[in-house]
Amino acid sequence: MIKFIRWLLFPFSILYAAVVLLRNWAYDNQLYNSTSFHFPVIVIGNLSVGGTGKSPMTEYVLRLIKPRLNVAVLSRGYGRKTKGFRYVDVHDSAKLVGDEPLQIKRKFPDVMVTVCEDRVHGIQRIQDQIDAVLLDDAYQHRKLRPSFSILLLDYESLQHPVIPLPTGNFRELLLGCKRADVIVITKCPKKISAQMRFSIESRLRKYTLAPIFYTKIAYKRLQTTDGLLLHEAQLQDTCAVVVTGIAKPQPLLSHLEPQLKKIIHLSFADHHHFSRGDLHKITQTLQQIDDPQKVIITTEKDMQRLPSSFIAQHPVYFIPIEQAFLFDQASTFENIVIRACASK
Repeated sequence: MIKFIRWLLFPFSILYAAVVLLRNWAYDNQLYNSTSFHFPVIVIGNLSVGGTGKSPMTEYVLRLIKPRLNVAVLSRGYGRKTKGFRYVDVHDSAKLVGDEPLQIKRKFPDVMVTVCEDRVHGIQRIQDQIDAVLLDDAYQHRKLRPSFSILLLDYESLQHPVIPLPTGNFRELLLGCKRADVIVITKCPKKISAQMRFSIESRLRKYTLAPIFYTKIAYKRLQTTDGLLLHEAQLQDTCAVVVTGIAKPQPLLSHLEPQLKKIIHLSFADHHHFSRGDLHKITQTLQQIDDPQKVIITTEKDMQRLPSSFIAQHPVYFIPIEQAFLFDQASTFENIVIRACASK
């Protein structure tokens, strides 16, 4: 039914695409002004709505730049209940700063992490304190002119026609690839045929000559917030309530299902803030599992939105993820990013 309704809105998708094309044309031809800065400004973004792996890519690039430059992370702070510019503290809540910035701050406590809807204003607030800034999800923020742009396209989305909102999930058409300095195809299967690579790259080469890289999700071991690990040998005897509030949970479920004895999946909307009712539902679902070996499993991003009191009272584990480059492309990608930071 939902798909049918979305297709009824297809005329609005055409209108939406036309407005976006006109807006981009205006910026490209300098009818609208874009602000640039004298230090490296690296943007990570996508053409679709969520689910392309911006957070693990942001962390990957941050690990790469951090030893070389005093770099800050600036995010919109999607899903937060506050407005304006804020510094992110490890003791903040996701409601104050957003789950993704909070996750990054807790993993990199010595890095300045800030949130601001207006990216230009956000950079201006911190420009005297840093050597470089890394922005997640700012590819469509044309008021800012980045020095380097990393565009993420998830593998699955490229297997289908690119259809703009509201019928499809794309913010802009593939023409937007032309602004990218590198393109990363994310969430790839372990094996990609030469024919499929040729098909993907032929499609993108109509719009860009940027280098194209391929990555997959690398799942790490389940752990608690205290760093306690759930050993792999225990998984086959473990039942789990898998709680997700992310755009595309299926890859995670596909990873966990073969390893666990039983899975009950509770799915919530992306960036969902868990209410008392939600927490009660999770608790009840866990209690209804008639097995002594049972846990709650969630994503690292969702972990930022679960109350610490709930985590303390339940066996909650999260599964960290990283970007893993395919075809031995990691060093090439890293060298390109390092050169981009050094050349500014």
